[in-house]
Amino acid sequence: MEKFNEEYERYLRAKKQVDEIKGFYVNLTAYIVVNIFMMIINLKYSPEYLWFFWPLLGWGIGVVFHGMKAFNYSPFLGKDWEQRKLKEFMEQEKQKKYE
Repeated sequence: MEKFNEEYERYLRAKKQVDEIKGFYVNLTAYIVVNIFMMIINLKYSPEYLWFFWPLLGWGIGVVFHGMKAFNYSPFLGKDWEQRKLKEFMEQEKQKKYE
């Protein structure tokens, strides 16, 4: 029974990961389509001021972070960092206990 539970939990984690990646691709597709549309509108009606760069930049930053989350890429606060911090805090608690 325990093996079944482990398998089911692994399945749920994998499904969640697939849903995250699928959501990222939907976001990326919308980003590309909408920004192409805004670029065309900008260049046709007001080419003297290129305002389409602002939403391109803002939404682009969001897409990058969404992709990092979807593909479990976190150079700053990844799993290694989390484990190191846990050990550090546990050592601090141990030191306080013996003082």
